[in-house]
Amino acid sequence: MRPLFTTYRVLALVVGVALAFCALVAAPMKYLFPEGSSIQELGESLGILWALHGTLYMVYFLVALILAYRARWTPKFTALMLIAGLVPLLMFFVEHRVVQRVRTEYPELA
Repeated sequence: MRPLFTTYRVLALVVGVALAFCALVAAPMKYLFPEGSSIQELGESLGILWALHGTLYMVYFLVALILAYRARWTPKFTALMLIAGLVPLLMFFVEHRVVQRVRTEYPELA
């Protein structure tokens, strides 16, 4: 389970950073600056990061689902893990909670 847990942590941080950057930097650059300005065009070109986030989120979703299944966590906690990749900045809080829970339930992974 150690490789799965490590994979989960890496994916959680990458997906969290990608979503935070897209939502808090790229989207405002695209929609809050005048049409045709260099900042607006940069925000538009950063749109590819949304696709990257979506692709990584699908992998994160599967890894989180497998981890939750193997750890026998409740559907509520599993749902929180899965939703975290869709709400900016929530991923960092949830990843921290998952790490705490794994270290409590599986101290050999700590």
